Amino acid sequence: MKQISSINPFSGETLDTYEAFDLTALDSTLAAADQAQKMWQTTELSTRASVLRSLAKQLKAQRDTLARTATLEMGKTLASARAEVDKCAWACEYYADNGPAMLQSETVPSDDDAERIICYQPLGLVLAIMPWNFPYWQVFRFLAPALMAGNGAILKHASNVPGCAMAIEAICRDANVPENLFRSLLVSSKDADRLIEHPLIKAVTFTGSTNAGRKIASTAGKCLKKTVLELGGSDPYLVLDDADIELAVEKCVTSRLLNNGQSCIAAKRFIVHDSLYGEFASAMAAAMNKKRVGDPLLEDTDIGPQAKQDLCDELTRQVNETIRLGAVLVSGGQSEGATYWPTVLGEVRPGMPAFDEELFGPVAALIRARDENEAISLANQSAFGLGSAVFTRDAARGRRVALALEAGACAVNDFVKSEPAMPFGGIKASGYGRELGPFGIREFTNIKAMLLR
Repeated sequence: MKQISSINPFSGETLDTYEAFDLTALDSTLAAADQAQKMWQTTELSTRASVLRSLAKQLKAQRDTLARTATLEMGKTLASARAEVDKCAWACEYYADNGPAMLQSETVPSDDDAERIICYQPLGLVLAIMPWNFPYWQVFRFLAPALMAGNGAILKHASNVPGCAMAIEAICRDANVPENLFRSLLVSSKDADRLIEHPLIKAVTFTGSTNAGRKIASTAGKCLKKTVLELGGSDPYLVLDDADIELAVEKCVTSRLLNNGQSCIAAKRFIVHDSLYGEFASAMAAAMNKKRVGDPLLEDTDIGPQAKQDLCDELTRQVNETIRLGAVLVSGGQSEGATYWPTVLGEVRPGMPAFDEELFGPVAALIRARDENEAISLANQSAFGLGSAVFTRDAARGRRVALALEAGACAVNDFVKSEPAMPFGGIKASGYGRELGPFGIREFTNIKAMLLR
């Protein structure tokens, strides 16, 4: 039987080994899950809400153990890992409290004697192909609404976080989620197509790279299966000429360094008005240099390693190539093992990796803009469209610029973050569909129109 190893990216130590899922058992496993889902969809909404509250309770009770597993497997700091588990519990509670109302049938007004109703029915088994960077949150922000809607869920998690994948399955058992309604299958990425194509899988949700998203969408499209894709981002943060510099630096640095810089919605490109550029660059470099880099298991560590050595190597390549093309290294730029120090690149322009590509690590790309219009143009000059932000003291101006930015989310005088009540997703090469909020729970339902006479 093939083994899957869990490796600590900070120490290089092998943490554990797991048996890969035996694909010869796929038909029987999915048949059992399908049967469990068919029973689940007949349950009352109040019953489903009760199970979600039980999930939240278990997440809170096992918070420290879950957090340590995530820190060991992918290198996020303990504080970040604890916050992630808390957020998962929040999502479960949010859908337990609000999901039933979101799924209530709606009556459409009419001027004849017919009754027109819109109802939301589950699709069946939904396959979730999830990444390593938020190994719990990425799963639960899908799982909570999917279960509330009456669906079943099959998880194919990233291969470097098998411990987190199995911990989620264990949490579901502890919370009395019906047996087989949620299964975590340890299979390789090359075997994902077999899961997508299986007739008992009715839809697919994926979070990850744009290139992988294209492949998954292609496979699912051939089978005419619904997909939701949350892909890469190169989020622009605009610092206009009337911005509060201290606030802008605080929010921008916080966003850029989220999760060791490994977040799709982290700030990536900082488009700064000429008049503030020098002050902003100095202040950002100073703030980045204050961050403590080291062992993510230590409570005072701010920045841990990248999740894998090859990710650190790719980040190094992108930074070096950006500098070769004319950018300036303002601060940082060094690495050790899989750890990359917080880095600020100045004078970044279109055509450089730091502008055109997603830099999935603690590297800030500073870009000059002569005025508001050029800042907006530079922001939108990207294949991506996930998050964005604008900093200005003028509320009306902030709203106007936010509306002009091509992204699925925009913050004014703050950084973008996901939360249960707000829709989350992108446009362009950042994907399509929405998670969270009422939109997220309805993505994997049959929105059925009924005409009754």
